[in-house]
Amino acid sequence: MPNPVVHFEIIGTAPKRLHEYYGKLFGWTYELGDSSSAAVSEPGQYGFVPDTVAGINGGVAGGSSMRPNVLFYVGVDDVETALAQAEALGGRRVLGPEGVAGMLVVGQFTDPEGNLIGVAGSR
Repeated sequence: MPNPVVHFEIIGTAPKRLHEYYGKLFGWTYELGDSSSAAVSEPGQYGFVPDTVAGINGGVAGGSSMRPNVLFYVGVDDVETALAQAEALGGRRVLGPEGVAGMLVVGQFTDPEGNLIGVAGSR
């Protein structure tokens, strides 16, 4: 089976405003917490959107130090292996692997056109 999209993120400089915006726009509700990496969101600003609300798990987060972007994560068996393969195919590693092995490990890379893509797994 191909690797599915398993998570999305909408990151901005004013996460509370984004929480309100997407809550009103799509009816999303959030569970506030921390992301698996400080490079993704400032502490306490990560609004988890459960898959029962949005179809797949997601998050709306960020903070004043973050660069706005929209990102999706593809599920992989091994984040390091996926990042190395992305690099071998002409991409560039941007983040990771970061997180807790056995729970959630994430990484990010840019494709040859500069698009930012995430990968997520348990190792």
